[in-house]
Amino acid sequence: MGFGAQASYDWRVTLNVRPVVPSRLFSHQSKRSPKTVVGGYIALTKPRIIELLLVTTVPTMVLAAGKWPAWSLIAITLLGGTLAAGGANTINMYIDRDIDKLMKRTQSRPLVTGLIAPKNALVFAMILEVLAFAILWAGANLLSACLALSATAFYVFIYSLWLKRTSKQNIVIGGAAGAMPTLIGWAAVTNSVGWPAVWLFIIMFLWTPPHFWALAIRHADEYRAANVPMLPVVVSLERTVRTMFWYTVILAVATLVLMPVANLGWIYGGTAIVVGLGFSVGTAMLGRKPTEAWSMKVFSFSITYVTVLFGALMVDVLV
Repeated sequence: MGFGAQASYDWRVTLNVRPVVPSRLFSHQSKRSPKTVVGGYIALTKPRIIELLLVTTVPTMVLAAGKWPAWSLIAITLLGGTLAAGGANTINMYIDRDIDKLMKRTQSRPLVTGLIAPKNALVFAMILEVLAFAILWAGANLLSACLALSATAFYVFIYSLWLKRTSKQNIVIGGAAGAMPTLIGWAAVTNSVGWPAVWLFIIMFLWTPPHFWALAIRHADEYRAANVPMLPVVVSLERTVRTMFWYTVILAVATLVLMPVANLGWIYGGTAIVVGLGFSVGTAMLGRKPTEAWSMKVFSFSITYVTVLFGALMVDVLV
């Protein structure tokens, strides 16, 4: 499958990198099964996913404030967001413990290995959600607390309990939960939800499907064995990649529309063009090189994409 002539620039150089996220500056989280109970509870929260969600929060807060917000507010918002996302991820593991044992990628999770009892995991999740709501309400405002709670409810009831096992559009609709940190961050600063926040939500909503489908291509056989209808399981690889490509194109357009909506300059705009082109071309190349290895390069680049894009947004506001 192709999308026009292959670019002369060797995008393999761009895509053959480990994803750029803040933790790369410090350490690399082990993918091994946790051995201690404390490690098991931490693993339940899916800390690497939380990290990616929070990458979008601080730049959104900077945009909302028009400057660097108070450190105390940033700390409160990140703590509340971390606890809320951790609780939601823990409930997701509780719900998925039956299919996690069928997939090699998830067989080391603490509810599968028996390191943590399911009842204890559920209690842990409830504690995290109560703490998240209380911290955001007391330290920021009620709106940000309610948005965090609604994100958890959407992730648990709409995605985990309903769509994940019944619809090939599961990650498309379910991705709305992962886009919520933009609304939460904006609300924490302004006690409202403005159009720039809504547009950032749309950007993350559009980013999620090609990001996750790249991973799903790599693990399609496992999803098939678990009877989870991810797009690469129920349609051809060619159709999956074509759908991913058009999502990246629409995403690139959406990132540029944010410029007038949020009054951003060309530090952000130029970065959006470069990384957007990289994401689209890399995805198109997946159609020409339909291998699991290349799908993981696209997946890794998608993480770099959102990190660099939101980093550029923050710099654009501050300089």
